[in-house]
Amino acid sequence: MTTLRSLAFAFLFYLWSVLVAVGCAIVVLPAPRSWCTEMMRGWAKGIIFLLRVVCDIKVEVRGREHMPTGAALLAPKHQCMFDVFAQFAFMPDACFVMKKELMWIPFFSWYALKAKMIVVDREGHSAALRKLVKDAQERFAEHRQVIIAPEGTRTAPGAAPDYKPGIAALYREIDVPVHPIATNAGVHWPKHGFTRKPGIIVFEYLEPIQPGLKRAEFMRTLQERTETASNALLTL
Repeated sequence: MTTLRSLAFAFLFYLWSVLVAVGCAIVVLPAPRSWCTEMMRGWAKGIIFLLRVVCDIKVEVRGREHMPTGAALLAPKHQCMFDVFAQFAFMPDACFVMKKELMWIPFFSWYALKAKMIVVDREGHSAALRKLVKDAQERFAEHRQVIIAPEGTRTAPGAAPDYKPGIAALYREIDVPVHPIATNAGVHWPKHGFTRKPGIIVFEYLEPIQPGLKRAEFMRTLQERTETASNALLTL
């Protein structure tokens, strides 16, 4: 039954995504950026609906008192594709930090440009970090929520973390709180394969880390909060 449900979800997921991307292009792309934000929110909520009715996977949000409404830096645990775009459904004006390779994808890249996502060349080293800081400052001036995965790539639930320096550079240069986000999404939407396992996907917004900590203390605090909370969700 799980296999049949997973196959049905995969078909409906791509059908829904294509219908939204193609059907909205002629209206959204020439319109104000806010239209693109609302389109992405509707797309993400549609996927959450499909997960519930097709795969018996419910999505639960915890720590709502820590969810930002203005300029903030979000640092989510990254276990699968879903934990990235789910934030469109929860944040008022999300802006993702994304690798430049994704800009080769038709429609996706057009919407990413329209939504003013932050594109990073991971081979650019110090120049890429400077651009990341500059772009993030511009988005914060627009009171947006900048989302960057501290590990830079997906890691399996329970695997040893490897936090990258990009988040520390942003924290050092920009005077906004960092909001860790714990999740168990990878348990129900694995990094590889199409199987979607029934249960509850939780996104838990943790107490924000205020500006002013030294780099080592900040990274230790971020990793401890995120990993402890995420590992506690693995039994759901």
